[in-house]
Amino acid sequence: MTTEARAALDALFAELGITPIAIEHPPVHTVEEALPFWSALEGVHTKNLLLKGAKGGLWLVCVPTDRRLDLKALAAHVGAKKFSFASGETLLEALGVVQGSVSPLALINDKANVVQLVLAKDMLAQPRITVHPLTNTATVSLTSDELVKVVTTTGHRPEIVDFDTLASA
Repeated sequence: MTTEARAALDALFAELGITPIAIEHPPVHTVEEALPFWSALEGVHTKNLLLKGAKGGLWLVCVPTDRRLDLKALAAHVGAKKFSFASGETLLEALGVVQGSVSPLALINDKANVVQLVLAKDMLAQPRITVHPLTNTATVSLTSDELVKVVTTTGHRPEIVDFDTLASA
């Protein structure tokens, strides 16, 4: 992450009148590493995966940390043939972040609008959601509405998925 990217994100928060609750912490690369720090922060904690479709296309999937994903069912739901995890190189190229720093806020770097965002319906029903602000040394808590507002301001239209019904489909 560049300081310019973080400054652009902070400017976007200011423009939208959003003041996230933020904490700084040592670098974390997995949900397990982050949990001790997140305990002090209000909100549904998320895991964020950049997935690549077998016939092209990129999807950023944001779900609660305890959600198990059926990638085959999700791929069928969004019209992808099959999903694989995007490489670190693809992640940096598409979202301008490294592994461990992925979040919907990184869509600010997707100027070409090539990444489709998928948000869990049950997560958006919660009052607050926590995500990384382009770096794995900080976490911010936003209201669900604030997160959606930031994402849509970047030109992305999130697809809201009910993973409970998806799993049984």
